[in-house]
Amino acid sequence: MDRRSATTSIAAAVAALVAAGGRPAEAKATGAERPSFVETDDGASLFHVDWGAGKPVLFTHAWGLSADIWEYQLVELADQGLRCVAYDRRGHGRSSDPGRGYDYDRLADDLAAVVNQLDLTDVTLVAYSMGNGEAVRYLRRHGSARVARLVMVSTIPPRSSSDFSALIAGLKQDRPAFFSTNVTAFTGGHPAISPAMGEWIVGQFMRASPKATIDCMHAIATGDFRADMGAVTVPTLIVHGDKDLVNPLETTAQKAAGLIPGSTLKVYEEAPHGLVITHRDRLARDILAFARG
Repeated sequence: MDRRSATTSIAAAVAALVAAGGRPAEAKATGAERPSFVETDDGASLFHVDWGAGKPVLFTHAWGLSADIWEYQLVELADQGLRCVAYDRRGHGRSSDPGRGYDYDRLADDLAAVVNQLDLTDVTLVAYSMGNGEAVRYLRRHGSARVARLVMVSTIPPRSSSDFSALIAGLKQDRPAFFSTNVTAFTGGHPAISPAMGEWIVGQFMRASPKATIDCMHAIATGDFRADMGAVTVPTLIVHGDKDLVNPLETTAQKAAGLIPGSTLKVYEEAPHGLVITHRDRLARDILAFARG
């Protein structure tokens, strides 16, 4: 067949599909297809990934990052028969940037929108760093009817006593330099972090809205989660590194463990704040065992 005949044939096939109201087979929607965005009641659009089938595991992410930071756990746990959902906080990653709503009450309501609109039940909620505030505030505001278990990774303090003014000034002055310089605090200089991996992490930070990162830092700086943590009633696993330079073990996870009734604290030796990457396989195994428990 010559080029002109081939072009005519392709055009005819496309015309037939359009006339029939169809689409090419590879783009055709199926009953199993899941939407990529959740719409909140104040108009924000939250991007999420939804992989696998089985018991749901829902992931929140750290300040300035996105659902991508959970890449290794998402792949592994979906392969192990769990449904893995991870979403980008408003103003982060691929979610919309409304320029508002970065207080913890609103962020907890965003988490509720994801849970409710995806109709998730018997959820293992896995929270990371800043995302722990969203998780415990969600449980206090919306209850635990849909959440069966909680995993807190590299948690924030029950009550912040830090002054973040210098960090905010750094963000306003030279955001790329700020993230590039401080990524080593996140990774702890761990040998598992290649230069390419470091660039990938910085790229996630740079994708977040400057307005969102500054407002979220204000939310962390003024956060008080003592009542939220004290009200947690679901089985809780707290995972923290003893070399966490961002949220030191003594002022964060150990205090959280003392507030959450019946919680279990598991300390990873030589693990930094970014243990989701440096200790990714161990963390995936611990989440899997806890979710199945």
